[in-house]
Amino acid sequence: MTDPAPSLLDRHARGWALASTALALLPLLLQLPSVLAATIAGVALLTAVVSRRGLLPVTVRLLLVLAMLALIYVQMGIRPGRDTGCALLAAMLAIKSSELHTLRDARSLLGFALFAPFAAFLLDQGPLTTLLATLAGACALLSLQRLAQVEGQSPTPALRMQVQGVLRLLLIGLPLAMATFWLFPRLSQPLWGLPDRAVSRPGLSDSMEPGQWLDLMADDTPALRAQFHGPVPAAEQRYWRGPVMTHFDGRSWIRDRRNEERAPVPVQAGAQRWNYTIDYEPTDRRQLVALDLPGSAPAGARLTADYSLVSDRPLASLSRWTLQSAPPQVFAASLSPWQRQLSLQLPEGFNPRTAALARQWRAEAGNDDAALVRRSLDWIRAEFAYSLDAELPGRNAVDEFLFDQKIGFCEHFSSAFVVLMRNAGVPARVVTGFAGGVRNPIGNYWVVRRMDAHAWAEVWLPGRGWVRVDPTAAVAPERIYDTLEDRLGAEAGGMQGAWLQTGQAMDWLRRGWNEMVLSFDATRQQQLLRPLGMPDLSPAQLISSLVVIALLALGAMAWVLARGERERDPLLRAWHRLGRRYAKQGLAREPSEPAMEWARRVDARRSDPALLALSQRFVHARYAGTHVDHASLLADLRRHRPSSGATP
Repeated sequence: MTDPAPSLLDRHARGWALASTALALLPLLLQLPSVLAATIAGVALLTAVVSRRGLLPVTVRLLLVLAMLALIYVQMGIRPGRDTGCALLAAMLAIKSSELHTLRDARSLLGFALFAPFAAFLLDQGPLTTLLATLAGACALLSLQRLAQVEGQSPTPALRMQVQGVLRLLLIGLPLAMATFWLFPRLSQPLWGLPDRAVSRPGLSDSMEPGQWLDLMADDTPALRAQFHGPVPAAEQRYWRGPVMTHFDGRSWIRDRRNEERAPVPVQAGAQRWNYTIDYEPTDRRQLVALDLPGSAPAGARLTADYSLVSDRPLASLSRWTLQSAPPQVFAASLSPWQRQLSLQLPEGFNPRTAALARQWRAEAGNDDAALVRRSLDWIRAEFAYSLDAELPGRNAVDEFLFDQKIGFCEHFSSAFVVLMRNAGVPARVVTGFAGGVRNPIGNYWVVRRMDAHAWAEVWLPGRGWVRVDPTAAVAPERIYDTLEDRLGAEAGGMQGAWLQTGQAMDWLRRGWNEMVLSFDATRQQQLLRPLGMPDLSPAQLISSLVVIALLALGAMAWVLARGERERDPLLRAWHRLGRRYAKQGLAREPSEPAMEWARRVDARRSDPALLALSQRFVHARYAGTHVDHASLLADLRRHRPSSGATP
């Protein structure tokens, strides 16, 4: 016995399958590098068009696979990671339409396509990704309905009716999904970690190299959002401290990892205190930032000897931290011999002109370290300029910057200043992080973007300890204390002002999504009922609540589905609604009572000839197979109301 021939796709069913696949692929492509995403989208479109008349030869498909693998290698390298795996999935899905010929192929394509929005959640859990994933799932259900109708050779309902059916399915499953989200016990730490990304998100690193920050400073996406609980620091105090660089090899500054094991040095804090909460965007690294200086480390992080914060695990998802900071009065009143040596370290044979100038200044200033700092800042303020277009330096980078170029950005200023101070015998180091931030008036919080990345210096002065010195602020204070948004907020009008307000509203919505969804961790789950005055929920109570709600939801789903199966016919649904209107007046139809018998009983109790006529038409249409205008009958059933005649 031979197998039946596979059912071929018609033009409409193929279009539905391809549209659903494209919609499922979209949220994943939005998370990949733009060149790679555009190429994959182009290949997907070309493959769908070329394979419209038949299957592509095996050789062509094999060449497509090899070409896509080569493209991913060129864009991401050989390093495995989440985005590499997602790129492979997107590439294979793009050429999957080359095998689209039968109904079975279409179902296989749709099943494969639904992995794409789930993979997108490995890279981003924002509202746009969620919305696109939901739309992709709904479109896939519509496509599967279409395939079932083609296979059963049944008439295709109107699109509006199909959409209503899919929405009904989604609404039926929504209570169970919401109960699982709110009540399924969450782990404070994952059982396993996600692999790192091959193409890391822009973020602060434990090293600073020439030109390394250009991509970061061109990225206007948020790095963190801060909510202050009480006083807000002034612009000159909004320095967000990150990794501290102490080792210099002549080209790059590197953080001393040994400081992570050492205890923080003593600090005498000032009277001012800032209490705040930050929502830190994912970076796949461990470096955190805090307002300069943090008083202690929050749970899940540790404070290094140089007062940098390091997370216990990679920051692969949005994280929330509650912190307190205060400006220091005395920061490390004394330096141990190894600390002084570390803060004066310089490589041999680099930057001879800088070393000669520093020795000259030291001879002229004597033991006054503060005078050396002031003289350096006066020089920078008088002769230097700020620009992101500075040339990449050669071997003696500091000499070239100080004596030849005299133009650069914070990376150049901080590095050159620290090298100059060390050559003069002043302990100094580079501090990286962010500077500034823009207040969003809608939510009264501050947004610090990745483009606000900044590097400054700290010098050690007798009696004061480590003191922050920002040579970039000496030449370009607007870079630190002012932003484009600040200037627009003061003078913008028309389209600029409207655009700024729209951006603020969108960021406020994104922050709300982060607050309600992405920051809902194990601690917040256990505190779910605190607003009602109830104690924290234990994992056992969460599971019990979830089981009860799940059983109720499943029971409701079964009832709705069974009721829908019983009342699939719109005429029958309209007839039952008509019966419920009469039941409210004490004239309900008995379960075993025929339609005409019930209509006659109602007419006998109160004159209702319209009901008799409607019942007769309904019986003929439903049971006798008589040709009846269904649309007119359906409208009359929905419109009819019980007569107002008195009951005898």
